[in-house]
Amino acid sequence: MSFFEEKNPEMDRYLENHASSEPEILKKLRRETFQKTTQPHMISGYQQGRLLTIISQMMRPENVLEIGTFTGYATLCLAEGLSKNGKIITLDINEDLAYLPQKYFEESEYAGRIHFKLQDAKEFLRETDEVFDLVFIDADKENYVEYFKLIKPRTRSGSVIMFDNVLWYGKVLEEDPKQKSTRIIKELNDLISKDEDFENLILPLRDGVNFLRRK
Repeated sequence: MSFFEEKNPEMDRYLENHASSEPEILKKLRRETFQKTTQPHMISGYQQGRLLTIISQMMRPENVLEIGTFTGYATLCLAEGLSKNGKIITLDINEDLAYLPQKYFEESEYAGRIHFKLQDAKEFLRETDEVFDLVFIDADKENYVEYFKLIKPRTRSGSVIMFDNVLWYGKVLEEDPKQKSTRIIKELNDLISKDEDFENLILPLRDGVNFLRRK
């Protein structure tokens, strides 16, 4: 649950009731995530999932990167907009939970186009020579700045990057935060806003999404 949902849950319900419906496979995945994981709030929410789908459908990306698979909800949302020959690489390091996204990826119509890797994202980004049209980052907040620095060379003009949880339950308003993750997220937001290679906007959806487009 986000900082904004806690403040106005009625508005959140209204927004969900007036958004496009999610595919049945995502409904099943959401239910199983809440039944079988200890931190189900980590799943991309209904609203955010629809946002990811719409952005992907508008872009029709060939090459998508996701950092932080969790149970695969956001992955499947992003897959809805893939171009005819498009693919998604999704990275996570949680071996114990890997069975769950793998199960739903295999059941989905995108089974052959989702490449799920149990690999450290920094290691992957240092080794790959791929260029990505669309990137979604929702893991390991203390490495957000490092991810941005490593991902930038792997994008081109028109590429879109999205960082989740960039309002950090409102903690980004703290002038001198003690929590390291808060300091890193504030540093990331400052770094992005000053980078002349990108246009960006922080969307106050759930816990905040920093939406970047490379010029």
